[in-house]
Parts: sequence; structure tokens; C-alpha cells
Amino acid sequence: MTFAFPEGLAPEVYPLAWLVGRWSGEGVLAYPGIEESRFRHDVSFDHDGGPYLRYAATMTLIEGADDGRIWQSETGYWRVAPQTPEGVELAEGQHPVEVLLADGAGVLTAYLGAVGNGRVDMASRFMAATESGPDMRGATRMYGNVEGRLLWAWDLSAFGNELQSYASAELLRLADAASSTES
Repeated sequence: MTFAFPEGLAPEVYPLAWLVGRWSGEGVLAYPGIEESRFRHDVSFDHDGGPYLRYAATMTLIEGADDGRIWQSETGYWRVAPQTPEGVELAEGQHPVEVLLADGAGVLTAYLGAVGNGRVDMASRFMAATESGPDMRGATRMYGNVEGRLLWAWDLSAFGNELQSYASAELLRLADAASSTES
């Protein structure tokens, strides 16, 4: 995987540098009690020079009566942990990763995991919801760079269900409009 480190990126997040940019693609979501639906997934990883990446993602339904309706939106921060958190096992070439995400439905999730070799695997350390937020008990996520595409999968334990597949998508990197106009 060949890429250039983004200008001004903090060295602490170099293991995550391959994620920086805008990504978009289609996926499918299905879960007990939720009708299977196709969605567009738009994701952005950027930085402001701090020792973390900023993250924003939106899932928009793309077919049927709900076409164009935003299904889920979240923002957060990704960072490489300065030391390996308890319970996280690293393979050769991996670094510990910590991710904090907040979504519009009222859920805050802290993930711990590993990044290395073009892949991120993480599991929720805790999830907290507002009084009106959904009943979510746990989650795992995987992000993988496969031939320049970002493959993404989210397993979820919610509404009394065991951990199982919730959503997945295949994303392509979009040209960064800001950097192309500055060049």
C-alpha cells in the first residue's frame, strides 16, 4: 500500500495515516427487527496536527420509500494508544488503537483494538446511551484496506440480541477537493 503522509500529521498517528481522506461507497445493513436495506456510506478521516485523527461518517438509505433518509451519523476521534490497553493483544507490526465515537441517536462508544498492515480491528470497551438512546450492549468493527478500497464491517449486540452482523460496506477514496484546488 503506497501513500504519502498527509502534511502536518502528528507522528503519533502515522499507523493510521492510510485512513486519512474522504471515502464513499455502498453497503447493506440488516439486523433482527430491521429490514435489510442498502445505504451510501460517506466517511472522512482528517487531522488538525494533534495526536489523533478526527472522524465523521454518515449512512444514508438509498432505495425504497426511505431513499435519501439519513440512517445514522457519527463523529469521533481515533488515536494510537501510547501503551497497549489491558485485554488488547497485538501481532507483529500492530499498534494499539483507541477510538471514541458519538452518534446522533444518543450513543457514546469507546473502542479498543489494533491497527497494522492496512487493517483495524476493534471492540467496544464501553457503550453509554442517553435516556432516549437505543439499547446497545457491545460492538466490533473492522476496517481493511484491500487494493485501495476500504472494506468496513460492524457487528452489534443490541435490543437483546447477541453480537452479530449489522452493517458492512465497500468504500472508495474520493479526491480531496481542498488539496486539489491548493495544488
